[in-house]
Amino acid sequence: MSVSTSSVLAVAPVSRRPVSDWLFAALLLLVGGWAFQSFSSAMDVYEKGILVVAVPSLIWLGWFWRPLRLLMVLAGAATWAAATLYLRHTDAYGADLAQADKVFWLKYFLSSQSAILWMGVLFFMSTVFYWIGVVSRGEFATRIGSRLAWSGVFMAIVGTLVRWFESHQIGPDIGHIPVSNLYEVFVMFSWLTTAYWLYYEDRFARQGQALGSLGAFVMLVVSAAVGFLLWYAVDRQASEIQPLVPALQSWWMKVHVPANFIGYGTFAMSAMVAFAYLVKHFAGETNWWKLAPLWLVGVVLCFEPLVFRAKPGSAQMMSSYWAVYFGVAALIVAGIVAARRRIAERLPSFEVLDDVMYKAIAVGFAFFTIATILGAFWAAEAWGGYWSWDPKETWALIVWLNYAAWLHMRLMKGLRGTFAAWWALAGLLVTSFAFLGVNMFLSGLHSYGEL
Repeated sequence: MSVSTSSVLAVAPVSRRPVSDWLFAALLLLVGGWAFQSFSSAMDVYEKGILVVAVPSLIWLGWFWRPLRLLMVLAGAATWAAATLYLRHTDAYGADLAQADKVFWLKYFLSSQSAILWMGVLFFMSTVFYWIGVVSRGEFATRIGSRLAWSGVFMAIVGTLVRWFESHQIGPDIGHIPVSNLYEVFVMFSWLTTAYWLYYEDRFARQGQALGSLGAFVMLVVSAAVGFLLWYAVDRQASEIQPLVPALQSWWMKVHVPANFIGYGTFAMSAMVAFAYLVKHFAGETNWWKLAPLWLVGVVLCFEPLVFRAKPGSAQMMSSYWAVYFGVAALIVAGIVAARRRIAERLPSFEVLDDVMYKAIAVGFAFFTIATILGAFWAAEAWGGYWSWDPKETWALIVWLNYAAWLHMRLMKGLRGTFAAWWALAGLLVTSFAFLGVNMFLSGLHSYGEL
């Protein structure tokens, strides 16, 4: 198997790197130096440390995977343009955020809300084109799906960075990194999951193995997250920037939450790869009763989370939005199961699917472990103890034990095949409850994220 160009560059000696690598590094160093000089007075020692570590980390990422360079440069330029448009008018605290409804580029593209809405549209369109590629067996539609996914990641990062800027313009002590509530972390989940998928799509393509058809499955769970995000923004008015509650006023949040959601995103991707594996496995199955578990689990996983609740105090058990949402999800999964033979022909081999599933879980487990350790330190600072058996902590431990057992069985016992796929698929049910179900049905120290 050949080694990808990006991988070669990642391990090449410094002296052999091309000029473009050094120009990219110089640009990030200049931007980092400017940020430190301009805003260090507003940073505490931890934030300064994060900035110092972030610059070489981003340089390494750009060297390791070249497509990230253009993404970083364009996202930075778009964020700068948005800030400049805001700063043309100021109020008592800084930029006048009312300009988001008056300036064309802010209103339709660059304000945080506009950018995040574009993210959702682009991810939905990407999902559609990936599936058109599967059904039509054409590479052109698949390439469009991939480009749309990249565009969605770009708009998501721009929206996140601009939202960060906007929070600092509202008032003293309001500004914070936008990872503090379900709305903000669902944005992060959506683009991190997509970015991780795009990495593997690019990596395997450089090795001569096309994974494009797999994107149709991965983008389903991203579209599910976007569907929840739209409902949450409209029904719960969650898109408004709010001050941090005391428990979240910690620098630990800046590192714990992103690490956590790299884990969630990669676990979600592994589950969708597992779903594709099972679709391929059951391609020749004619007994529909044997397919029932695949259909039922698919409804939950392909368009999750399903929130069977109307507004608090409503007489309805389920809002009309979620009734339609559930129906569409059921039809999509039923269509996948019905067309499983045709879809299976477009999917990669079982060996490739198994490899991608394993790699996603391994990366997710590493970051989830780091996030759990960081969360313990955060809990000690906020609540005086490293572990309190809060429902969120308990379910995080259950998630960790589940994937630890999966990896142990894989590495020690050679776990492969349909059992591994069913386990990975069921693992997302556990992860989803830890991520969202705890906030919906249980109370505890993490109640600031409840629905």
